[in-house]
Amino acid sequence: MNYYIGIDLGTSSCKGSVVDGNGKVRGTHSVKYGVSCPAPNFSEQAPADWYSAAVQILKKLSSGIEDDIKGVSIAGQMHGLVMLDEDDNVIRPAILWNDGRSEKQTKFLNGIPETFEETGNTAFPGFTAPKILWVKENEPENFKRCRKICLPKDYLAYMLTGVFSTDFSDAAGMLLLDVEHKKWSQRMCEICGITVGMLPKLYESYEVTGRIKPEFGLKNAVMCAGAGDNAASAVGTGTLSPGDCSISLGTSGTVFLPCDEYIAGAGRILHNFCHSNGRYHLMGCILSAASCDDWWTKRILKGDYDRFTLEKAAATGVYFLPYLTGERCPHNDVYARGAFIGLSAETTREDMCLAVYEGVAYALRDCVKAGGVSVRSAVLCGGGAKSPLWQAVVSNVLGVDIYVTETEQFGAAMLAMVGCGEYPDLVTCATTTVKKKLAVKYDKEIHEKYNKGFEVYKKLYPVLKTIY
Repeated sequence: MNYYIGIDLGTSSCKGSVVDGNGKVRGTHSVKYGVSCPAPNFSEQAPADWYSAAVQILKKLSSGIEDDIKGVSIAGQMHGLVMLDEDDNVIRPAILWNDGRSEKQTKFLNGIPETFEETGNTAFPGFTAPKILWVKENEPENFKRCRKICLPKDYLAYMLTGVFSTDFSDAAGMLLLDVEHKKWSQRMCEICGITVGMLPKLYESYEVTGRIKPEFGLKNAVMCAGAGDNAASAVGTGTLSPGDCSISLGTSGTVFLPCDEYIAGAGRILHNFCHSNGRYHLMGCILSAASCDDWWTKRILKGDYDRFTLEKAAATGVYFLPYLTGERCPHNDVYARGAFIGLSAETTREDMCLAVYEGVAYALRDCVKAGGVSVRSAVLCGGGAKSPLWQAVVSNVLGVDIYVTETEQFGAAMLAMVGCGEYPDLVTCATTTVKKKLAVKYDKEIHEKYNKGFEVYKKLYPVLKTIY
């Protein structure tokens, strides 16, 4: 029996799973680590902690089947900056995706035409290029020592194989990649003060990049390029073709929309990235999703509260803007703030609870609309996916059936399966291994009500923007 290990390098922990060729899980293991915040808006981690965790996971999952492990692949937190010197030593702690120190550098990049012309995307503080500029301006000695720049998962792969590589889906989030033509942008590198030679070799996510070093005891295992966390999750949910959609409802929310072709201009509103299937995807990110429910029920109501139904869907007259920590897509406004609109003496607690759910769902629909693509159905994942209320509201606001699956975390392992020839392509692999369960069929009458509610919702941000 052939086995494949997928590693998910997250912000709070590193998780791994080993699956057989049919997608059956043989074992899982995770190792936690911390995040350092040495100053306001700073978020850093030690790459050595990632490496230690990954080695523990490989040993645990391969125990007793070392010779049967055929492939390893890593999915990882995106955008993080890892800098290595000429001896491959880590120069400074990695600057993570949720680090906000590079606001000044982000404004600079968005103020020059080359950024969008070269990458097809708008700059955000979380992206890698603004971080490089920050180090250049604030830590010049560290910048001078830098000989290699890579992303978190690619540092792990380099340590495990000795091959300096990345994949297109993760590289797209660096703001150094010409996404349309799938090559490093020499001009963006010049703007950031680096050279293309400092960056990893580019691969498709499912391509083999090298072999696992002998010291790890996996003599028959190769490494595949892997993917950014969202693209890997999309593989695990079978979100691979136009019309598919995966929605993550965690602290933040994401809408993932596969595309066969590059859509020019879409990156001004959404992230316009490469997908792990060799094609492209659009992705909308809202900064507050299920966290709005946590804020409302636990901080304001001081307890869980879910005693409401969709009987009053889009009929309460109450609207909620979920911009508790600013908003990324489609507004890109760090100053945006949340609000209840339409309260009256007749407004009930149930009305306000429903409005919170509806507001988040409207924000997700805002992202889908900005993408300009049609959606047939959606897979809901993340913590909020377990809630029947979230499922029902999102389904009826978007007007699509909602599915759930338990295989989202196995996307990295699926990439290894394809890379090793277990399956000819990702669609075939997903058709065989991904098990989707219908959670909610949308109600056309309720959806029509939400269509009218969405028209009101769209008018609120432009009006309130002037007072933020």
